[in-house]
Amino acid sequence: MEHGILVINPGSTSDDIGFFRGDRLVFSKVMRYRNDELTRFEGKKVTAQFEFRKDVVMTALAENDITLRDLHAVIGRGGVVKPIPSGTYVVNANLLKDLSSGVLGDHPSNLGGLIAQAIAREAGVPAFIADPVVVDEMDSIARYSGMPDNPRVSIFHALNQKRVARMAASELGKKYEDCRLIVMHAGGGVSVGAHKNGRVIDVNNALDGDGPFTPQRSGGVPAGGLARMCFSGKYKTGDIKLKIKGRGGLAAYTGTSDLIALERYIDVGDVVPGSGIDPEKLSRERAKECVEAMAYQMAKEIGAMSTVLRGKVDAIVLTGGVAFDRHVMGFLKPRISWIAPIFTYPGGDEKRALRDAALHALRHPGAVKVYN
Repeated sequence: MEHGILVINPGSTSDDIGFFRGDRLVFSKVMRYRNDELTRFEGKKVTAQFEFRKDVVMTALAENDITLRDLHAVIGRGGVVKPIPSGTYVVNANLLKDLSSGVLGDHPSNLGGLIAQAIAREAGVPAFIADPVVVDEMDSIARYSGMPDNPRVSIFHALNQKRVARMAASELGKKYEDCRLIVMHAGGGVSVGAHKNGRVIDVNNALDGDGPFTPQRSGGVPAGGLARMCFSGKYKTGDIKLKIKGRGGLAAYTGTSDLIALERYIDVGDVVPGSGIDPEKLSRERAKECVEAMAYQMAKEIGAMSTVLRGKVDAIVLTGGVAFDRHVMGFLKPRISWIAPIFTYPGGDEKRALRDAALHALRHPGAVKVYN
């Protein structure tokens, strides 16, 4: 039987949608949103985007002549819920509650399970998530932050990091469980993980102010300066949250989180309408330096993870949308190539990874995990 599986993968600035019939990808669509399309949701919980993004999915199905009767399962990208082991989970009431409330963080990935359940309910089929961003395999020593009441936590691009880590291991002629890898997923958020023998023993919190700055996020910032800003009276809580996630990073420095638009501006001086780039405030030279500063911080984080693995690194694996950007890659790779060979898998076929998880769940119901 060829199962029909709908895959929904919401990101910070895009929705990646696909429908599989058996092993065949019937259609795939990436909806990339401009700054002005998402501005109306700033300052609101991510659930405010639910109807907007669900409509995008339903429109994509209709455009490709897929009906609810064609579905055997719907799977969404896992969200920021309580820390859980790696695996595939059925979307139940407990999971819906924590996805909606953002129990550990408010992020567009929370919409994956919510939209999957809404569509699956209409179709009368099961809904799943797999390898959510809160997969936690960190060593205890990696949890220390310097503040006992504010420990480091594991929030990262678990699904794609695990996928490309296995791909790199295969290219090395090894099992993933026998490798020592540094994996960087760079998109709207950036996570850099140290993979040792099948476990991610250390990784930066890619959601909430840790690691390199990104197209939209501040990353780790000087703590004293941030504390002074918080108590200066100039900013409200919502303002600070936007500086950390949403309007931080490249968006704060350049007016845009759109790397494609920045690359075009840096190369030929063209400004993409609606991108947020203002040539009167941002020179091409300054734009180039801002992109390079982001790559510089990525290189530092990768270098730090090499110490976690005691310098014994089989490969560095680069993935995510930013891996397409030649300015970032051109600045980054010469600074890390001395550590280990580099494998680059731009973007991320998370759709197929999610499809595989849903298909395994349909064929092996006993392997499906329950979220409590």
